[in-house]
Amino acid sequence: MMGSGKSTVGKRLARALGRPFLDADSELERRCGVPIQTIFELEGEEGFRQRESELLLGLTGSADLILATGGGAVLRQENREHLKAHCCVIYLQASLQDLWVRLRHDRSRPLLKTADPKSRIAELLRFREPLYQSVAHWSIPTGRQAPERVVQDILRLLEIN
Repeated sequence: MMGSGKSTVGKRLARALGRPFLDADSELERRCGVPIQTIFELEGEEGFRQRESELLLGLTGSADLILATGGGAVLRQENREHLKAHCCVIYLQASLQDLWVRLRHDRSRPLLKTADPKSRIAELLRFREPLYQSVAHWSIPTGRQAPERVVQDILRLLEIN
């Protein structure tokens, strides 16, 4: 979910494991030459999701890559199936309150450009949480602990498995 710490935790996890890190949204912006917001404005959410799917298929071929997907990557069934089958998926689980605290000042996210962004986050979380759970091999609560703690929790989990 947006605001769960995917990029922050992903970068630190990659550093700890000595692996490359890539944020799918940032990579899509780099390849398209425009911000995600512009893609949404020009092509709508469907156009963005199509580009996102194509990117994910290409990026998930690298076994060593730590990838932070966009929060909506799970909306397409083909993405869910592909991620579940070809990746080790860790869902960074955050409560509505924690997400709101992290996102309340963010003006760059197209899906939060609404009169009531907190309600929009709640709606997205309600709809997406079962999808995240269906794809995830493991769920790690992010709560209010420091990103380093989340990374340590993931490393312990990976060591056991």
